[in-house]
Amino acid sequence: MITPRTPSGVLELLPPDQVAFQRMLDAIRSGYERFGFLPVQTPVFERSDVLLTKTGGETERQVYFVQSTGALEKGREAAAAQASAGHGTGGEDGGGDAAAYPDLALRFDLTVPLARYVAEHEHQLTFPFRRYQMQQVYRGERPQRGRFREFYQCDVDIIGKDELSVRHDAECPAIIHGIFTDLAIGPFTIQINNRKLLRGFYEDLGIIDADQQAAVLREVDKLDKRGPDYLRETLTGEGFGLSEDVVEAILRFVQTRSNGHHDALSKLSDVEAASTGSEALAQGAAELREVLTLVRAMGVPESDYCLNFSIARGLDYYTGTVYETTLDEHPEIGSICSGGRYDNLAGQYTKSRLPGVGISIGLSRLFWQLREAGLLTESTGESTVQVLVPQVDAALLDEQLALASHLRSGGINTEAVLDGGKLGKQLRYADRAGIRFVALLGAQEVADQAVTIKDLRRQDQFTVPFAEVVSALKVELAQPLV
Repeated sequence: MITPRTPSGVLELLPPDQVAFQRMLDAIRSGYERFGFLPVQTPVFERSDVLLTKTGGETERQVYFVQSTGALEKGREAAAAQASAGHGTGGEDGGGDAAAYPDLALRFDLTVPLARYVAEHEHQLTFPFRRYQMQQVYRGERPQRGRFREFYQCDVDIIGKDELSVRHDAECPAIIHGIFTDLAIGPFTIQINNRKLLRGFYEDLGIIDADQQAAVLREVDKLDKRGPDYLRETLTGEGFGLSEDVVEAILRFVQTRSNGHHDALSKLSDVEAASTGSEALAQGAAELREVLTLVRAMGVPESDYCLNFSIARGLDYYTGTVYETTLDEHPEIGSICSGGRYDNLAGQYTKSRLPGVGISIGLSRLFWQLREAGLLTESTGESTVQVLVPQVDAALLDEQLALASHLRSGGINTEAVLDGGKLGKQLRYADRAGIRFVALLGAQEVADQAVTIKDLRRQDQFTVPFAEVVSALKVELAQPLV
């Protein structure tokens, strides 16, 4: 007998938690659609040459490759034929390159599939193309608490053709604010920065080489996690060799945070005034100023967004505005939503220039963190079933099934008991399953053309005419439990 075990690195939930997870998915989907985004889904696997456009490095080491048993068998047959002909096996696995590097691989994010999707369907899409995508992705990371090998990404992107106004960059904070307000997970701050501003600042300090800048940015992006002492030691160390004066200037700069809208604009002016005339810094500051102004115009309270000059995002394809969102009362959780602007989404797949801006919510990790911190306000003990119709009297089964159909037709999720048994046992089942209401239909109710509704949460009951049972239940369902 095989012992049933869940593979490591996955988030497998029992139904009550799955209901809460699904409600978060629905809230995010609703938030994206509220801003006029259209759904897209792509295959769970992509061609390897598309997925691994930039081979090597950490990405390739984390990819799951896909190969059917039929393809494996063909590979073995081909290897055997080569071996018998004296040509060798081409690899220790006996399958040659085809077996070692299959044609298909599981997607490790949703950005590369989006790039392929837009490049392939470019002439069928309307630009700016506004899409959201909420699907699972796969990475061969070492499983650990809160880190998964299979997890949900919830992405939203705006893609332009040839150009895309920086004004679209202001939509992302507004989207983030709407979603996390709906999720009611506590106060949060959307932290905003600009890679051009960063590039110009480092140019002013004499850090001009692009590779060195990228390396410094990757270290700066770890400031909130590892602290200034780590950053000081790293940047003055052998790998970077920056002078103490330069490192202190970097530390002062990256620890800048704004407090309110006008303070953010003032800090931008201060950075511009201290510059030696970097064109990149001036452009980044101008973009940030426009984004901040429009974020406020879109109704985001100034207490919920700020400048944070340490935000760089580790991925090098970001070229302008960048975002990270954190929970004010739980900084240990880290970023719960991030993203930014990129100049050329699909440059590896098309000659067209397709700039874009987007954000991503890693929902599996976020859900796990919120659950661990006790921050899920949605009850995880409730079911999607709203009403149970028990079998009060086996002779009235037809009438009870008719009641269940009537409730379903009225838009109420209803489960009907078919096997019967003691009523007390059926009520205990409803309570354990998280079903709040029980609709009782016995001989007296049938005679009176009425239904008795039992509320298992409030521990009370009432009787209503059959014709009014749907409207009465909808009123009760709309009222929050106190």
